[in-house]
Amino acid sequence: MRIVVLAGGVGGARMAEGFARAVPPQDLTVIVNTGDDFEWHGLVVCPDLDTVMYTLAGIANPETGWGIRGDTWGALEMLGRYGGETWFRVGDRDLATHVYRTFLLRQGLRLSEVTARLRRALRVEVAIWPMSDEPVRTIVDTEEGPLPFQDYFVRRGCQPRVRGFRWEGLEGARLSPEAQAALEKADLVVIAPSNPYVSIGPILALPGVRELLQDRTVVAVSPIIGGQALKGPAAKMMAELGEAPSALGVARCYRSFLDGFVLDRADAALAPAVEAMGIRPLVTDIRILDPAARLRLAEEILQWVAS
Repeated sequence: MRIVVLAGGVGGARMAEGFARAVPPQDLTVIVNTGDDFEWHGLVVCPDLDTVMYTLAGIANPETGWGIRGDTWGALEMLGRYGGETWFRVGDRDLATHVYRTFLLRQGLRLSEVTARLRRALRVEVAIWPMSDEPVRTIVDTEEGPLPFQDYFVRRGCQPRVRGFRWEGLEGARLSPEAQAALEKADLVVIAPSNPYVSIGPILALPGVRELLQDRTVVAVSPIIGGQALKGPAAKMMAELGEAPSALGVARCYRSFLDGFVLDRADAALAPAVEAMGIRPLVTDIRILDPAARLRLAEEILQWVAS
């Protein structure tokens, strides 16, 4: 079975790791959100791509879910002494990724080619592709005005109330060729427990993606348990946009192409409402804080789909 995981953020990386443990690497592709990419002191930073890559390489910081385990902060401290902005935390080894990525992009390589080179250097066998080779930047419309995603998420700590989202560069962007080929060949597409607005939303906004998903078997894993986000601001965003924070609200985001929806036992009472939308529910434990839990959930999903 050829599986594609659509991923963004820590939840996406953890779900990708579960499937990487469950199936042979040649059967798995991870397509990653690049809407939160940005330039930091002239360097191209791709937070979601790096979080997935570091997680699959076994070097992610287990305490934060992002960054590199045991990293040091000498470069950032020196940057601060010079008066440079340090609100975006980049460790010394993480910095090397951004330096080399930027160097390769300036040589004319596509982001997909650069990503393949980086993950192979870290001995990651699973294919990881950016959603697009063209820059697409998430803008969060807030009560204080529009904010680039990292300014909203990191610099402002998700504090301003959200009014909506849009994506700069979308009109000139398309699925990367490798991502499109993977989706066209997929037997199963899994939407990871990522933020539906800012992690999965940019992928779905690309031309043709929703149409491709309508012809595939698609299963989504809820990022919400009992009205609270597993990680990040998804529940806060839902409430501020007028949607009750719940697994059911997430299912509604994907209902036009969704075949199955995985929700936690704490939300078992919502399963009939999911089924009433024509979506098959799976109720199980979706907390995947450790590698064993990630493998267990991936295997449960595969067995459920096969049944």
